[in-house]
Amino acid sequence: MQASESVSTARTVIGKVVSDKMNKTIVVRVERLKKDPKYGKFVKKSTKLHVHDENETAEIGNTVKIEETKPYSKSKCWKLVEVIS
Repeated sequence: MQASESVSTARTVIGKVVSDKMNKTIVVRVERLKKDPKYGKFVKKSTKLHVHDENETAEIGNTVKIEETKPYSKSKCWKLVEVIS
């Protein structure tokens, strides 16, 4: 690997925007499948994350890719990478 190449080790996830009412902040719901320990059935679990959106490009209903970063505030430590749809 060259010195000019940089590899990001931050976690990236894909989710759906559920709120964009705050300034430069969106709320994204990320869903995942978790296996029930007793019955073995996969259950959908979701998490709401506050995401920094500098240019305010995302709207409600968009699918977005977000990346973990340094904390911007008490509850916001993710940033918007791209709007997928």
